[in-house]
Amino acid sequence: QEIRKVVQALEQTAREMLTLLQGVHQGPGFQDIPTKCQKAREHFSTVKTQLESLKTKFPAVQYYRFHEHWRFVLQRLVFLAAFVVYLESETLVTQQSVAEILGIEADRERGFHLDIEDYLSGILTLASELARLAVNSVTAGDYSRPLRISTFINELDSGFRLLNLKNDSLRKRYDGLKYDVKKIEEVVYDLSIRGLSKETTGGAGGEK
Repeated sequence: QEIRKVVQALEQTAREMLTLLQGVHQGPGFQDIPTKCQKAREHFSTVKTQLESLKTKFPAVQYYRFHEHWRFVLQRLVFLAAFVVYLESETLVTQQSVAEILGIEADRERGFHLDIEDYLSGILTLASELARLAVNSVTAGDYSRPLRISTFINELDSGFRLLNLKNDSLRKRYDGLKYDVKKIEEVVYDLSIRGLSKETTGGAGGEK
């Protein structure tokens, strides 16, 4: 019961952050990305406090006994952290950095930690969000962003191809990545056909 209460509070914080960051998909949101990221980072201080509280509700050695209670919300928080970092620097956040943002451990030996599969699930959610952002960038008149997203997602896909994914739910999520890659390629191809990619890249990188 105590664990559930804290998890519900975490879910509420995650919902508020998601609502905030969804604003980047709207036209005016593109000009306001730094402000939205700053506000999202303020929410992470609340997340840290809530996770600190969660740690006190069970013995550290029983992490996996109760893992199902917070697994989903932790994956969502990984996605939100990864999205903020991508919007700020267009880089992929590491497992270690996400753990620091959330105020938990990256190493399972050290107690309440960020499980590697939860990290990977959150990163796959980021890929879907960026596919959506690529489409909405064009609507907002930002024709260079989809090209950068395409490069990032292709590198991400290459990284996932190196992994031997044994977890079934993670495998299913990874199968969705190829659709995200295809969706972004179509956006880039469309920009190339219309000659719009040349305006922003000097003729580079419109081809599939």
